[in-house]
Amino acid sequence: MIELTIILLQRIGLLLLIAFMLTRIPRFRSLLDRDITVKTVIYYALVFGLMGAIGAHVGVMMQGDDLMMQALVLEVQDDVVLIEFSFVVVMIAGLLGGPFVGLGAGMVSGLYVALLGGDGWLANSLINPLAGLITGWTGQFFSEERVIAPNKALFIGIFPPVLYMGLLLIFLPNPESGVEIVNTIGIPLVITISVALAIFTMMIRVALNETEREAALETNRALSIAEKALPLLREAPLSDNACKLAQLLYDELEVAAISITDRGRVLSHVGLGGDHHRIGEPLKMRLSRKAVEEGEIQIAYEKKDIHCRLDTCPLQTAIMVPIYRSGDVIGLINLYFQHSQQIRQVEIALAKGLGTIITNQINGFEAERMKKLLKEAELRNLQAQINPHFLFNTFNLIHSLLRVNPEQARHILVQLSQYMRANLKIASESLIPLQHDLEHLYAYLEIVRARFPDQIRINMNIENGLQDVYIPPATLQPLVENCVQHGLKKMENGEIEIKAMRRNETVYFEVTDNGHGFPDEMISVLGKEPFHLENGNGTALFNINQRLKGLMGNQSALHFENLNEGSKVSFSLPLHS
Repeated sequence: MIELTIILLQRIGLLLLIAFMLTRIPRFRSLLDRDITVKTVIYYALVFGLMGAIGAHVGVMMQGDDLMMQALVLEVQDDVVLIEFSFVVVMIAGLLGGPFVGLGAGMVSGLYVALLGGDGWLANSLINPLAGLITGWTGQFFSEERVIAPNKALFIGIFPPVLYMGLLLIFLPNPESGVEIVNTIGIPLVITISVALAIFTMMIRVALNETEREAALETNRALSIAEKALPLLREAPLSDNACKLAQLLYDELEVAAISITDRGRVLSHVGLGGDHHRIGEPLKMRLSRKAVEEGEIQIAYEKKDIHCRLDTCPLQTAIMVPIYRSGDVIGLINLYFQHSQQIRQVEIALAKGLGTIITNQINGFEAERMKKLLKEAELRNLQAQINPHFLFNTFNLIHSLLRVNPEQARHILVQLSQYMRANLKIASESLIPLQHDLEHLYAYLEIVRARFPDQIRINMNIENGLQDVYIPPATLQPLVENCVQHGLKKMENGEIEIKAMRRNETVYFEVTDNGHGFPDEMISVLGKEPFHLENGNGTALFNINQRLKGLMGNQSALHFENLNEGSKVSFSLPLHS
């Protein structure tokens, strides 16, 4: 029995080797990931079914209890029983792809085995789809792992050969011959197939774990470099932190040396050869200059390409990786090695990935910096705008009061100076405490009361404890000015109310008036685009809305509403910003 078991292992081992090589194809990884569709089921069923057909030709033939060994089974006589191994491949298909792949592969190989003939053709054809279905179903039932554990595969592998022996006993024309065959080959076949299935799953798990371990190590290394390089690239230009970055890369990578250059000279060098590869030297390698000019990675496979002045220099080969900023090459990262054999595809891929990481980080910080500068410039431009009509009217008011009420004129002049001082702060600060914005508003209201002493009544309702909430400067005053200039124009009993109150984790602001309201055709686009009106600053609402959204987020945008009498403008700010 031992000799027969060894013979069967030899035959099945060839199938296992072919199946294992097949699973190394990247496309077959979808089986392990359970990415199964109707299309993939058909594809994998055909592939494993054809492999199962090969398994039929490496089987053994029996006549009674006599074992007939051939290198390849090409023809099966009527009185001979073919003990075929195609269902071993079908079992592998079931374990990897599930019951549907196993069943499909079994139907393909079973049909082929039936055509070979012999006394056991019916049993051979039936065992293939049954083995694929049983193995696929039990494999999924007993394990949620990508590849089933070998001990479970060993257990599952017992059932199909036992079933095969039963089918032979049932369907062989000569029952006595069937008993002899089962007695001879039954136990060796069960042991061989179950052990082979366990060995195959162990091979897959080991290979998969090794691949995933290498990928995880490379991923962790890349992430570690990216994380540690972030503060270096964020806080200063590449030229200022070149030495720190070179030391970081040298510590993380298995290289002989690391140097970082700009477009014309060496900025840093860490590792071997540091006694003569000095900072400040011009780029000597022709390939370095080519990498800068063409923006493509360059590889020096021979020492002569290094262009080192010392024959005893330990640096023999190098990879030159260009670094970009805003689409232009700003320098190189050079990875040096002591032997040309050390530059493999892994190192080249790592170098390309390293260049991409550093370039993306530099571009990200550059884009962030430019976006911040542009945003600040836009906000300053919006914040610094002052209604020229308001200034002219205030100057005319002061001029008139100087004759009849000099004290009142002095008071208005003081309020105007406070108002102008607040506008100067607007151009230097993005957010201010609410108390400061209210002071700006109060200065404006004093001037309004002097201009319209009997026409406009103003009510302030500010909840206590909100004075330290941050708000974009000059937010409330333009809203009130809009009420004065447009909503209450030519009215005798105008009224404006300003409210600020807590609502959960926000502060709700509301400015209402009892004036004419907003034109119906404009209310849907107010704050979304500027309007150039004849009197006053027609872009005020647009400016305020842009500042609120730019500094506090879209949730702080202005909301406009017409009331039965007048209009309402409201917005919300975070309580803690």
